[in-house]
Amino acid sequence: MTPLEYIWAGVLAVFASDPLISLFGWGIPSALVMVLLGFFVGVVVGATPGLAGPMAMAVSLPILISIFGYEPSALLPVMGFLIGVMKGATVGGAVPAILFNTPGTPDAFLTTQDGFPMTGRGQGTKALRVAHFSSVSGDTFSDMVLFIGAPFLAVFVERWLDLPEKTALIILSLAFIAAVVGSSPARGLISASLGMLVAYVGTGEDFYPRLSLGFDGVANGFPVVAVILGVLIIGEVFKSIEDMVREGIAEADRQRVGEVGDQRLRWHERKRLLPYIGRSAVIGTAIGALPGVGSTLAATLGYAAGKRRYAKRNPGEAGFGSGLAEGVASTEGANSAVSGANLIPVLSLGIPGNAAAVFLILATDSIGGFNPGPSVFRFDAQSVNSELVMAFGLFTLMVIANLANWTVGGTVMRYMGIMARVPRQLLMPSVLLVTLTAIYVQEAALSAVYVTLAFGALGYLMRRLDVSVLPFVIAFILAGSLEQTARQAFAATGSDPWFLFNNPLALAFIVIAVVIVVRLGFRKTPDV
Repeated sequence: MTPLEYIWAGVLAVFASDPLISLFGWGIPSALVMVLLGFFVGVVVGATPGLAGPMAMAVSLPILISIFGYEPSALLPVMGFLIGVMKGATVGGAVPAILFNTPGTPDAFLTTQDGFPMTGRGQGTKALRVAHFSSVSGDTFSDMVLFIGAPFLAVFVERWLDLPEKTALIILSLAFIAAVVGSSPARGLISASLGMLVAYVGTGEDFYPRLSLGFDGVANGFPVVAVILGVLIIGEVFKSIEDMVREGIAEADRQRVGEVGDQRLRWHERKRLLPYIGRSAVIGTAIGALPGVGSTLAATLGYAAGKRRYAKRNPGEAGFGSGLAEGVASTEGANSAVSGANLIPVLSLGIPGNAAAVFLILATDSIGGFNPGPSVFRFDAQSVNSELVMAFGLFTLMVIANLANWTVGGTVMRYMGIMARVPRQLLMPSVLLVTLTAIYVQEAALSAVYVTLAFGALGYLMRRLDVSVLPFVIAFILAGSLEQTARQAFAATGSDPWFLFNNPLALAFIVIAVVIVVRLGFRKTPDV
């Protein structure tokens, strides 16, 4: 097949999938329906303080798998829904930050600095239009970089990196994630080590279970979904419930100020914002392409860059923080540009970069038929690489989600302000109940619920001890790949125990990993 034929086959895989519903006698493909449904769910979730895109992806994944099954034909509908949630949540997250000064996620905190003052002046709807325009622009730019960059990176990895280098690359990724996520590299390393320890319980190539301490219940290892949802979602729910009990259930004054003046975003205003959006989009894309570096840092750097530019060009005027559309644009352009770029390490290396990517990897692992990594982009003119067809199908789903964002995303997000009024004392128990139900539906065993609650308690303790759970989750996912690659490299090098240090490139990766952990231990928070 030629490259154009692969692209066309990917598009057809989306639009020729089994019909899910019928409209005026026409069957609507399931992948198309699910990506649009996921998009609307994502906007709602993003607009609800206390929830976030990864939380909705975590809850919905077991339910989706129970509906569509484990066959490869289920991959596009399930991935379409998850991608839709991820895209929708990027625009929805700005709603409570702008209207109610309540950032739903940490990366929306800086949106409150200028968005809420605009609402106070009766310009709330215009601020939402600015956030939507900036967010969608940054996200689209990031997706374009993904479409172009991921195949080239995968080809580079496949052509130049052998087993020792791939082993060292996974170690470098884990070290980088552990060093940059959380309050300190030491805590990140503890979190990652704990994740690998849990992953190796009951698994391996030996004939007897390892690290099971004689318990038959863990002889086959812990259920992957139960561990990840427990640490990532249930732990957060436990912490939120305790916070509510400690702080009291006090609703902030969320009386919305009436609108004043023209709320439309004119072309000359968009043109004025484009330099800020463009700069933030580049920053967000660069940050997003690095595993483990989240959208909060991208938003911080984008806001800081925009602030310096505005101060330089408008000396003597009130700067960022006084209710400027440029401030909203700088933040939203940067944090939204992370989402697409985060899929670069996912698709080209099989390494999840953030919490949302974790559930995309988990979906592919659960369903089968698609293994993210360099082999996905292996072009074969003699036979059909089904994974490459699927990759172009995923790109098609992302384009559809972007089109939904551009066309109806702004209108939907302006109606989602009501979600910020949902009491958290109702929200968190509901999330807990739905998550446990979803686990039981997928695993069909009460023991999986107990495992989820146990790892939820672990996630709660890690948060209380200021230990980030993201290195734990990513190390838990990558532990199997690391062991397999290391075993293969060990065998391929003639049982050489020093295979990581005899190869110059692998040695370079190991040295970089050590330098990153040591140097980032002295990092400072950027001044905004």
